[in-house]
Amino acid sequence: MTLWEALAVLLAGTAAGTINVIVGSGTLITFPVLLAVGLPPVTANVSNTLGLAPGSLAGAIGYRAELAGQGRRLLRYGAASLTGGLIGAALLIVLPGKAFDAIVPVLILTALVLVVVQPRVARAMAARRAAGTLPPATDGGPLLLFLIALTGVYGGYFGAAQGVLLLALMGMLLPDTLQTVNGIKNVLALIVNGVAAIFFVFTSTVNWTAALLIAVGSTLGGMLGAKIGRRLPPVALRILIVVVGLAAVTKLLFL
Repeated sequence: MTLWEALAVLLAGTAAGTINVIVGSGTLITFPVLLAVGLPPVTANVSNTLGLAPGSLAGAIGYRAELAGQGRRLLRYGAASLTGGLIGAALLIVLPGKAFDAIVPVLILTALVLVVVQPRVARAMAARRAAGTLPPATDGGPLLLFLIALTGVYGGYFGAAQGVLLLALMGMLLPDTLQTVNGIKNVLALIVNGVAAIFFVFTSTVNWTAALLIAVGSTLGGMLGAKIGRRLPPVALRILIVVVGLAAVTKLLFL
């Protein structure tokens, strides 16, 4: 890797760390850069996952105020994310990627639709709870737990836009503010990336130079993203989610 290639990887890691904390889809920045500097696809994906984990940690720490009182939820959701992330990482090693990658654009577009309609659905569900036709919302029930685990499988396998999916699902099924949901999302992304990274260290080939450069960049970006994301109003954050998600679909389908 030349000096300029190393700089490109570092900057991509910083951008990915920032956008991962605010929305997600940072992998769609770093993964193409790693391919461009000559890494094979699986090695690039493995090294990228390892490098982005510290950025997820920085983002989760940055959202610690929004995570106050979320301990019980984080334990339940975290267990689901850990299980899903481990399964997804194993699938990357043992299965071809074409079949799974084919549904990625569908998952992202579904998430964007959920993000757009989430406020209206949330208001309707709140009205029904107030009228006594729905039980009080607490943690989303078994459905959300299953969907978080499923998102973890996807995240452990490839990871692009898992944050968008988590924001959409939790925003739909939880009564909390979008900022609180974003804080939970950062912890779950950390768990998925972390367990996948550990699995890859023992089962696959890691380009440690690329992983280290992305780790440094994503950590800086994670700290920056936490400051930016926590100041965004819900409408702005929602618009950003949609823009990033559409960019992700465009890259996956046409680039």
